[in-house]
Amino acid sequence: MPVRVVESSSSSAPSQVSGSSPGHALPPACTLLSVGQAFAGTQNVSSSQKDEAWRVNVRIQGCDLDHGYLCGTMEALNVPLADTPVVTFWEGEVVDTKNYTFFTGKWEATSEDDIRHWSKFPSFVPFLVEVDGGKSLDLSNCPYIFMRWKEQYFVNVGPDCGLTIAGFYYVCFSCIDGTINGFYYDPNSSPFQKLELKSTNEGRSGFSFSSYELQ
Repeated sequence: MPVRVVESSSSSAPSQVSGSSPGHALPPACTLLSVGQAFAGTQNVSSSQKDEAWRVNVRIQGCDLDHGYLCGTMEALNVPLADTPVVTFWEGEVVDTKNYTFFTGKWEATSEDDIRHWSKFPSFVPFLVEVDGGKSLDLSNCPYIFMRWKEQYFVNVGPDCGLTIAGFYYVCFSCIDGTINGFYYDPNSSPFQKLELKSTNEGRSGFSFSSYELQ
């Protein structure tokens, strides 16, 4: 949720996979990617004018890996333009080659943008996705889970708070140690703002889904 520069929106086609083979395996289940799990860290929002980082807390509120879905809240602290911490609600797409591929297909992101951002994760290097977004890949034994997080709305402040949620995060979650790395994408914000989070031991709360369908 960087400082707003220009309001933007996009309604291009989604990246959800249709007609994919039932043989595709889901990413490995990981106890640290579950309802109620909390993460804490920073988001680097530096620009050419100054270096700046915000402290960030994330909590997973819902998770349905069968449908490639999860959601949660993100709290940004020490935001210069805000009197209080800014909380947003986000929804995530899990790249599982069953429901979603590495190609975003919306939110003003081209396939070139996708490759450019995913390639910043060392764990992405072995994958070849230039043709079909990785639809034919088997991620069942991969120790990393790749996701996109899209902030949907502000929870505790109004949309005139001076921040923007027009973009989204490319996210890589490690099943090995529970760390999260991400890069924010918004054509109207500073590029490659890095999100770095580690799991915490806070108490868990949230809800799970037996099924989920976008309305």
